[in-house]
Amino acid sequence: MEWTREKRYLPYKDWDADTLLHLQAQAANSQYQMHYHLRPISGLINDPNGFSYFNGEYHVFYQSYPFGPVHGLKSWVHFKSKDLVHWQNLGLAVEPDCKADSHGAYSGSAKEIDGKLFLMYTGNHRTEDWERIPYQVGAWMDQDGKVKDKTILFRNPDHITEHFRDPQIIERNGHYYAIIGAQDKENQHGHIDIWRSNDLKNWEELGFLHFSDDDMGYMIECPNLIFVDEKPVLIFCPQGLDKSVADYDNIYPNMYVIGDDIDLDNCELINPSKLRNFDEGFDVYASQAFNAPDGRAYSISWVGLPDLTYPTDKENWANCLSQVKELSIKDGKLIQTPVTAMESLHINEKELTNSKLELDSSNQYELKLNIKAEQIGNLRLAASNELKHSLLINFDTKNGKLTLDRSNCDLEVATDYGTTRSVKLAPNSDLSLDIFVDHSVIEVFVNNGEAVLTGRFFNNPNNHRISFDKEIKYSGKIWDMQTIL
Repeated sequence: MEWTREKRYLPYKDWDADTLLHLQAQAANSQYQMHYHLRPISGLINDPNGFSYFNGEYHVFYQSYPFGPVHGLKSWVHFKSKDLVHWQNLGLAVEPDCKADSHGAYSGSAKEIDGKLFLMYTGNHRTEDWERIPYQVGAWMDQDGKVKDKTILFRNPDHITEHFRDPQIIERNGHYYAIIGAQDKENQHGHIDIWRSNDLKNWEELGFLHFSDDDMGYMIECPNLIFVDEKPVLIFCPQGLDKSVADYDNIYPNMYVIGDDIDLDNCELINPSKLRNFDEGFDVYASQAFNAPDGRAYSISWVGLPDLTYPTDKENWANCLSQVKELSIKDGKLIQTPVTAMESLHINEKELTNSKLELDSSNQYELKLNIKAEQIGNLRLAASNELKHSLLINFDTKNGKLTLDRSNCDLEVATDYGTTRSVKLAPNSDLSLDIFVDHSVIEVFVNNGEAVLTGRFFNNPNNHRISFDKEIKYSGKIWDMQTIL
């Protein structure tokens, strides 16, 4: 299919039900489809939106284009959960059906207010001349899951270009604030713009948040402010960031900064840390985090990247979301760990004690390993019987380095940006790995969440082998994981 502009922005009502049913079947039956991660019912998903707690349950929406593996007329699809692991699909929630979001309901956030869920998102509107007007839209979802009362709150002010999107709604010190990704007109640099309101209707711009003296590139997307162990943490996606400012390999990074405090009224993050990668792997972007009512901080990410293609595009579907992670801070760095309820997916536990690991897997599992210090080796996952094709984890517990390598997988992904991702480890130390594999996605938690490497990989689905390349001193367990959708 040729994805013309007209095709991408065709109203939903002009697509026939038979086409959508075939697309849903194609996604569901794909050999690469994930089974314990949120994935597209059909077509493409990208940013997680509206991650929140409401009416006694957790909620998340994902930005969806249900008719193909491309970015077109976006909507929000709604899921809810009691435990952040088992999700119920509630279907289409925010449809592009008014002037403000005529060309797509773009990313945004949600917060429970007075017994309803307030949604704030960017409505993408195009004029007849294809000029973009980015409206910031407010809407309310009632306890029955109905979204209504869409209202335009404000649009980009004169000093900000059309690149003005992804608002996060927060409440602090008796006010509501929105933090929004922005590009200034004068220099076309990326910023985080702060707005304030007392009633969610009347908003005033406070200015650009100062959190670094460095140039953040030409745009910042998906800014999130959360509080982790009582410290403000800013998570964001700078585009065009110079690699002298922060080291990254992906086309666009997902980064974070930790402060000692934040003064939103004066647009200042107090004593910010250096920039760090939120995930050290290949494919995490647009992470969204929020503080639950008990203060805990949770995050969920888009496992995919803008402006890249993936092998399943040929099957008319693309991308997934990460598992939910709980956030904490240790030694000035963000720690990410699986939520406890992930253990409820375990079946068929197997203890691993042999020195040379060789076993067949379901390609839908969690593998925990503790590898002793002073060893160098390779762990092959989703490997063919002769081990020619595999996803590779190279570990060096002598010198302190771990590398995730997808160069020997059957199908290539974004090789212009490299085929390996590495993290430093403490030398001469034991290594703890918690590895989640779900058919075509891997999440590797290193040393209890001190680093996480997430990525897509595409091997022959009949490749089930897990193997060390030599005898290794280790202990571990493996579980098959139940399907959630």
